[in-house]
Amino acid sequence: MEDQYTTSWRKVAIAVYKQPVDSRIYGIFDVDVTHIVDYIKEQKKKGRKLTITHFVTSAVARTLYEDLPDINCFVRRGHVVFRKDADVFVTVSVGKGKDMSGLIVRKAQDLSVGEISEIISKEAQKKREGKESGAFASKGIISKIPWPFRRMIFVLIKCWIFDLGLPFPFLKIPADPFGSIMITNIGTFGLSYGMVALFPIGKIPAVITMGKIEEKPVVIDGEIKIRKMLPLTGTFDHRIVDGAQGGALANGIVRQLKNPGELDSPNPHETESE
Repeated sequence: MEDQYTTSWRKVAIAVYKQPVDSRIYGIFDVDVTHIVDYIKEQKKKGRKLTITHFVTSAVARTLYEDLPDINCFVRRGHVVFRKDADVFVTVSVGKGKDMSGLIVRKAQDLSVGEISEIISKEAQKKREGKESGAFASKGIISKIPWPFRRMIFVLIKCWIFDLGLPFPFLKIPADPFGSIMITNIGTFGLSYGMVALFPIGKIPAVITMGKIEEKPVVIDGEIKIRKMLPLTGTFDHRIVDGAQGGALANGIVRQLKNPGELDSPNPHETESE
């Protein structure tokens, strides 16, 4: 029974996370995604498989890159280190939903939703086939390390990757493996809101949690209308993000999600970032 429920991810999480500490703040807001749901349905008729996760990934990346480059950073030895691009880490479920993994979409601010969809679909399929790569490539190996030493290994990896800025070749972990920000979708499990933990080894300023899309009454131009609303919850590192920046991130995501056609086209910033 213990082996059945003590998955590789749980063994890793037990080693990585300590008891709750300072520096976490949270925010919740709903986004009207009626037009995006309609857009997804239209594209499905054309044979394209797009999901709300692909649109949120694009919206978050473009907002981070265009509006809030000051929070695209992490703390290293008391100093703030900035990232050039908006690399988005997206969590995915593997093993029939009983275990978690993730993948990174590099330079997501430059990509169309269609390009993001292809990257996520391709990489997620590899992981479901047992072909792990990136940050989670060593999960199985580390989970086999006896408990007293597992935590020490993670501290070593954290120092090596982020304090020294070097890849960890022995375990096939690249430098900066979790990118700028993390997105996780708990809506697929029927949940609406979730105040998730910041992944301490990830050195990310925020995790954006997507909930279940539901029809809700909304007041528009003085009239009550039924709209499809997407709940979003943000967990932030208060050393990097304050209330004003959290509000700007929320407003930017809402603005970006109003234009599914633009998100489905490559960002004109592409030439600037190359």
